[in-house]
Amino acid sequence: MSNCNWKIDTRIIHEKLEPDKKTRAIVPSITPAVAYSFSTAEEAANVVSGLEDGIYYGRYGNPTIRQLEEKIASLEFGEAALAVSSGMAAISTALLSCLKSGDHVLVTKDVYGGTYSFLTSLAERIGIKYDFVDCTNPQNILDGVLPNTKAIYIETPSNPNLTILDIEKIAKVSKKIGVPLIIDNTFMSPILQNPLLLGADIVVHSGTKYINGHGDVLCGFIVADADRINMMRKKIMGDLGQNLNAFEAYLVIRGLKTMSIRIEKHCSNAQKVAEFLDSHPMIEKVYYPGLESHPGHEIAKKQMRAMGGIVSFEVKGGINEGKRFINSLELAMISFSLGDPETLVQHPASMTHAQIPKEERKKYGITDGLIRLSVGLEDPQDIINDLEQALKKVELAASV
Repeated sequence: MSNCNWKIDTRIIHEKLEPDKKTRAIVPSITPAVAYSFSTAEEAANVVSGLEDGIYYGRYGNPTIRQLEEKIASLEFGEAALAVSSGMAAISTALLSCLKSGDHVLVTKDVYGGTYSFLTSLAERIGIKYDFVDCTNPQNILDGVLPNTKAIYIETPSNPNLTILDIEKIAKVSKKIGVPLIIDNTFMSPILQNPLLLGADIVVHSGTKYINGHGDVLCGFIVADADRINMMRKKIMGDLGQNLNAFEAYLVIRGLKTMSIRIEKHCSNAQKVAEFLDSHPMIEKVYYPGLESHPGHEIAKKQMRAMGGIVSFEVKGGINEGKRFINSLELAMISFSLGDPETLVQHPASMTHAQIPKEERKKYGITDGLIRLSVGLEDPQDIINDLEQALKKVELAASV
């Protein structure tokens, strides 16, 4: 079922999801099968070799997962998608599809801690080289190119500083260099930003976050051209055993149907929270692209449909006051994740980005006092009231 005139709210419910032809069931079924039978040895060989379309072993996918992949590809305006077992599986698979021993990748300087860890540990062990550069100025990317540079990797907005990078300009640089541009689109989801339409070659998501949206599935997605996705499926995901399972795929399909309305609420709440924090005397700095004071505000308006559900900020006084603030929250919960219905808070320097050495964190703008807030779906005034009472406790402690 598809209609090119449908808006995103309609597409997310109906596109690539049709009632079962035999049972008429609207909700798709779960197919947990690992093995599949074939009429002849020749047919089996043709499916394995790719001469015929089909599924032959659970490690490479199944009908439920394929339905989800088709849905994600459609929402990201890509040829094909690959569903994997986590966001890090998506990131590592995308990078490994472009890089081999001796190759070099240019990476945005303020990158997710898990990506940093992969590059500085596992990728380094197999001979992949990397440099972190300030991608807010695309000239820095050109200046960082080496003869063995084989990919550019960015995330925008970045985690946790919400740095905004101009995708179209960086895509032009990648085309000039002749290497693929990989973009982590987790913070935006396909609802708010479509990097492939802006010139990117590969998009990755931690589907654990906004795509699933309920905090009960670990999953990741890669969207790219069909040949590249087929190679990732057979030569990386399958060989490393990074496959998603059918039940989790079903849960994500279910979560997808409410993604548009969920994200609308996340964004609306986050804007109100950011404005509250920006006006509070106990807050040193707020990072949210929806604020006109954000240096990437104009670029964000150009390439994003809304400003997302993450607000990062610094409490005056530094790390001790920041931790006191977090520990004083009553509604918001301390957690490593984001994109859930609940408001979640975390301290990047000691939690999601702890793998990055302190001096490196400072270079990338991840201060010891930085706090990341994943604004949930609660009533916005309740969220703000919780932040306000916690800030009062910090203020009182500081005045003693």
